[in-house]
This record gives sequence, C-alpha cells and structure tokens, in this order.
Amino acid sequence: MREISPQLQNQINQFRQLQQQLQMITTQRVQLETRLKEIEVTLEELENADEKAPIYKSIGSLLIRTNEREEVRKELEDQKETLAIRVKTLEKQEKTMAERYERMQQQISQALGGTGVTGAS
Repeated sequence: MREISPQLQNQINQFRQLQQQLQMITTQRVQLETRLKEIEVTLEELENADEKAPIYKSIGSLLIRTNEREEVRKELEDQKETLAIRVKTLEKQEKTMAERYERMQQQISQALGGTGVTGAS
C-alpha cells in the first residue's frame, strides 16, 4: 500500500470539513423550511378563524391575548418573507457546496488510484 502525500491528506481534511459544512447548511435549511411551513399554516388559520375568535401572540414564554389581528398577520407575513429569503440563500449555498463536494470527491478518488465517480481513468 502506498503512502498518502501531505497534499492529499490536506485535501482529504478539507473534503471532510466541506462535508460537515454541507450537512450543517442542509440542517439549517430544513429547520427554516419547517418554520416557514408553520408560519404559512398559522396564516391560513388566522384567515379562516372567526373574526370574533380571540387571538394570542407569543412574547417570550408568554401568550398574550391581542385584538390587533392585522398587526399579528403583518408580523407573520414579515417573518414569512424573511424566512423565504434565508431559505433561498441556503439553497444556493447548498448547491454550490454540493458541486464543490462532488469535484473534490472525484479528485480524491482519482488521486487514490480509483477510477473516480465519473468512471474516467
């Protein structure tokens, strides 16, 4: 078995770091998408609720009753918009990192004497 060069060892370490970063970004994106879906469902419920039904707003660990239905709706819409932007940003980062991950995987595989992911020799 041949020894791995310091350059290849460094590349493998970078590959592992990239893999961890990619997992972290994917986890963040999924969490934000879940929160976004929760807000969308909340907005639907708010629209479908009886106008006289009480509305409660979370402030820290308290639920406060409010009569400001429109204010609550606007806050939720703002949160939804912000989250949607953050999700799109994470999707772009995730795509860029996934492409870089694939390239590094191929390079390392080829450097280790494999045929690579694409099957090139």
